[in-house]
Amino acid sequence: MELEEERRRGKRKSSSSSSSSAAAAAALINNLDDGSLMHIFSFLSPIPDRYNTALVCHRWKYLACHPRLWLRVDRSVTDLSEPGAFPSIETAVAAARAGDTILIAAGGKHLASNIQIKKPLCLIGGGELPDETTLICSRGSDSALEFLSTCKLANLTVKAELGCCLLHRSGRLTIDDCVLQCESNPLDFLSCPIVSTASGQVFSSSMKKYHRDSVSVSQTRIEGGAKAVSTSGDLALQRVRVIYARTSLFFWFDMEHQ
Repeated sequence: MELEEERRRGKRKSSSSSSSSAAAAAALINNLDDGSLMHIFSFLSPIPDRYNTALVCHRWKYLACHPRLWLRVDRSVTDLSEPGAFPSIETAVAAARAGDTILIAAGGKHLASNIQIKKPLCLIGGGELPDETTLICSRGSDSALEFLSTCKLANLTVKAELGCCLLHRSGRLTIDDCVLQCESNPLDFLSCPIVSTASGQVFSSSMKKYHRDSVSVSQTRIEGGAKAVSTSGDLALQRVRVIYARTSLFFWFDMEHQ
């Protein structure tokens, strides 16, 4: 009995000491000024880490959602003078700086037709699931998004009536946890969710070195179209993995220069 009582006391001491140390650490980090705390937040991945920091308290929410850390696309935005908030993806991409993250609000449908992205950006859906944030490419457009730089897409649904969802020209494109859909119609042979025309290896005169073009896809549903991927450049499909889950197919693969 005495041994059990000593063990219980030890557990209570360890739990109280751990909770007190956690509280002390929280107090220390909250002593930092806003600029320092925001700089720390900038190293967190936008989803889910930086998103979760906004749930801690009002101050952290303000800093985690600050326009310096990411831009926001919301169709309900009417005040165009609001910093970091834009009514459309096109205006957000135009205003973004290289390396920015654009958070696209969940709910409703966002128009995306032939939007060229020529700088490194990260586009992320604001919902819990990719189905909650949908980009629509209208008929007559070549693609919803056209990539000419290193970019990342995450937690988004992209739908195209004809043409392709994503057109990859150059750079390293990462697609993670997305849904790419080409609408079913008699002209399916003209549709393809992902099209790449990249040459694979390009010499940059400004940086005086070669950079490799590539496409990396993980945990992404691909539906409709003549085939999931089409390439007219030098990239080749590699490391393909497909998982069938109920009514959906989830793809993992890379497209790289051989």
